[in-house]
Parts: sequence; structure tokens; C-alpha cells
Amino acid sequence: MDEVVLVTGAAGKIGRFLRPRLARPGRFLRLLDVAEIPPAAPGEAVETLRADVTDPAAMRAACAGAAAVVHLGGIPHEAGWADVLRVNIDGTRTVLEAARLASVPRVVLASSNHAVGFHPIADAPVPDYLFPRPDTYYGVSKAAGEALGSLYHDRHGMHVLCARIGTCEEEPPDRRGLATWLSPGDCARLFEALLTAPDPGFRVVWGASANTRGVFDLTEARALGYRPEDDAERHAAALAAAPPERERPYVGGPFTD
Repeated sequence: MDEVVLVTGAAGKIGRFLRPRLARPGRFLRLLDVAEIPPAAPGEAVETLRADVTDPAAMRAACAGAAAVVHLGGIPHEAGWADVLRVNIDGTRTVLEAARLASVPRVVLASSNHAVGFHPIADAPVPDYLFPRPDTYYGVSKAAGEALGSLYHDRHGMHVLCARIGTCEEEPPDRRGLATWLSPGDCARLFEALLTAPDPGFRVVWGASANTRGVFDLTEARALGYRPEDDAERHAAALAAAPPERERPYVGGPFTD
């Protein structure tokens, strides 16, 4: 029987990047979102579910029989506190609890550089396990997700891996991205490593490509088997012609304005 991996937030940008790249023989992707998800193509080992990560019954059903959960679902930008609390914080707790009740052994959480956005970027390479200094309510929600992941590992023995994702785009959108970019291919390579590393326990890793100007320490991610192949530097010449950008001294860049 194929291994089932549940992916929440599958209609979002990172979910769309991962869908074709996480396909493997012997793996079945269960794709979940509140938004519409394109149906399975011929021969594609996926199913799609319309559900909300804040719905305990729906998440319990979605987790049934899964070997792992990749939790991407949530508000991916700054928003009002009530919405961030309900979707990103309560939603993450709902997903973790549903996974526990369904005996899912591993959850990979999409965290963010904005969980530590007010750390000075001059401290590069920005180390693994940097203490939270969120730059927004969104960043607070990612720090809370990491804390919940730690709790579910220590109290319930679940393997929980948190990826502090940098700038995950097709191409770096600005000069800051030359230091923080995570290519779609490397995003998939990172999540594949987090899904397959043996007995990882609780980990917090940086999600970035092998950028020449990189500021994030990839030691922990590499220790789990991540082998990045892309470098934002190939986009540097094109970005050099762009209008000057305001430089920010913090990890979170414009989120700290």
C-alpha cells in the first residue's frame, strides 16, 4: 500500500511547488485546502479535499492512515490578530492534535524567517534555533507553531520538523532575495529530506537555497539530508538593473517596517 502524505494548504504557492516535486513511487499525496485544488491528472497519485485546518473533525478524517503531514495551510502574510489566531495558531494546534489522534508519526511545519524577523541580519550566518523575535502577528503565529511542535514532540513523541522558509519564489524578487531565496526545486529537496530523515525528533531548520550571498546557516538542514542545488546569484545581473531598494538591518526585511 502506498505511503500517504497529507499536504494542507495545497492550493497555495508552496503547495503548488511541492505537488509535482514530492511525487514518488509508493507515495500517495492527499491534498487539502479551503480553496479549490486542481483534480488529479491521469496517472497522478493524489486525491483532493476541500476542508479547513480549523475544523477538528475534518482534519481528523484527513489524517487517517497518513504516514506524515506537511502543514502549509494558513494565512501567508500579515493580517488582523483575530484571523491570525484562528487560522494560523489554532489551526496549527488543530492539525497537530488531529495527527496525534490519528497516530501520524511525523509532521513538517512551514515556519518562516518572520518568526525571528527582528534579529539583526548583520549576525550572519543566521544560526539554527535562533530565539524568536517575530516581526508581525504572522511571525508570532510561526513562532507559536514551532512552540506547539516542540510540545507535541516532547509530550506525545511525534517527530516535528519546522522549516523557517526564506523567500520561496520562482525567482528572487529583489536584491534581498539574493540572500534569502529558496527555489521551488530546493524547497522540494528540503521537504523531502524532512519527510525521510530517520528518527529526527524535534528540529528547526532554515529553508534557503545554496546562495552565494546566503545569510542563513544550513547546517541543521544539511544534517537531515538536505542538498540544495540552486543559487540566487544567477539572477543577480537582472536585479542589479532594478531601482534601488531600501536596506533593512533585520532578518525580516520589509516586514519590520
